[in-house]
Amino acid sequence: MENLINDIGILDQAEHEACETVHISKDQHTGKSRKLYIESYGCQMNFSDSEIVASILQEDGFDTTSDIYQADVIFLNTCSIREKAEQTVRHRLMHFNGLKRKKPELLVGVLGCMAERLKAKLLEEERIVDLVAGPDAYRDLPKLIAQVDDGQKAINTFLSRDETYADISPVRLNSNGVTAFISIMRGCDNMCSFCVVPFTRGRERSRNPESILAEANDLFKRGYREVTLLGQNVDSYKWSPEENSKLWIEKKGIDQVVNFANLLEMVALIHPDLRVRFSTSHPKDITDEVLHTMARHENICKYIHLPVQSGNTRILELMNRGYSREWYLDKVLKIKTILGDECGISSDMITGFCSETEDEHQDTLTLMDEVQYDFAYMFFYSERPGTLAEKKLKDDISLDTKKRRLDEIVSKQRSHSFLRNKLDVGKVHKVLIEGVSKRSEDYLQGRNTTNKVIVFPKENFKIGQYVTVLVHECTGGTLIGKVVG
Repeated sequence: MENLINDIGILDQAEHEACETVHISKDQHTGKSRKLYIESYGCQMNFSDSEIVASILQEDGFDTTSDIYQADVIFLNTCSIREKAEQTVRHRLMHFNGLKRKKPELLVGVLGCMAERLKAKLLEEERIVDLVAGPDAYRDLPKLIAQVDDGQKAINTFLSRDETYADISPVRLNSNGVTAFISIMRGCDNMCSFCVVPFTRGRERSRNPESILAEANDLFKRGYREVTLLGQNVDSYKWSPEENSKLWIEKKGIDQVVNFANLLEMVALIHPDLRVRFSTSHPKDITDEVLHTMARHENICKYIHLPVQSGNTRILELMNRGYSREWYLDKVLKIKTILGDECGISSDMITGFCSETEDEHQDTLTLMDEVQYDFAYMFFYSERPGTLAEKKLKDDISLDTKKRRLDEIVSKQRSHSFLRNKLDVGKVHKVLIEGVSKRSEDYLQGRNTTNKVIVFPKENFKIGQYVTVLVHECTGGTLIGKVVG
């Protein structure tokens, strides 16, 4: 049974960054004249953005390729959330240097948050780079590529107050044909002191709900059975006809204010067989209305990613998170009261933030004991240029101390993940089959409503099918069972 284990329940910094790279796994052969290759780094929003980029360039004469040696254009869709992510991109650019020597006409571009943060400086520092485009400039890519074709460098890092790409149907690049992401909003208005996102993705703006529903409907008709609604902070989603009067008059569409709870219900009502997930929630913004909406609909998954970042109130204030330790714990209690103890809760944690004492680090560990997360993304603090913390706070915790504290957090989360998974042994779970197990062709895998991976014998079951699985064994990251009934 050991060869079936696929522990994904705990991701520390090294493991998470190792799995952040995603390249196109789907080749298009529609006879287009040029080939596009994209690698995406970082969050799910970046992967979703790469699908938008592919759609825009598909209309401009590009097919996509998974073979970098066949590419005419290479794009790196980048992340700036940690220094390590940017270093990875720079190493990839060094590799492309050899490709470009053999193929001088090869166009290399950097997209996304790193492009937005460094702007023209990136063209100077990495001479191999021909094109730089920020997250709101993807519609301009055909023009930028033409500019490079004419022998010039090209750049557009303009941040928009309106761009949501609502009218663009994404090309599903790495799709299993069962699950898909739907971007519902862009940007972030929360100024967490450690975070570069407000500076690289701009102000918050919500997408027209009708376009979201149309995309979800289309995905269901094409055989997809799960959608994840994406946003930097989905709970602050809000769309109103007054603020979007021109669009509403043209479409004669929804004539009411739509908040996230409303949108969640609208998507859930498309079909009972369409599962709905969402990410990410900000603890200060998730409402009881959202929780009650989740409770009403079986097909809204009972799982919430609720980043805490620290278990100490003083550190949370320095991080500008907008809540205290006690407030966060009350929110977790509310989730468990409305949705039950079985609701899956995961988190992000940063250790070694500016001036964090040993006692304050212990507060994070005791909060973990109280909540008992199903899994978590855990990192030591990495100061990012341009953030409020970089400008106002001193990064005064040694790297050795940061790593030691991170090890303690990771160790505790491993034990909690295993304890939480043990509670599922002997129980029956509804599972949406997403693919073949990564460890054995004789087994399939899927997730239950709480986002836990379940592995079971293949038999005659098909990808995209719902099955009922009795779990009889577990590890810290995976449930193992057999289909029953």
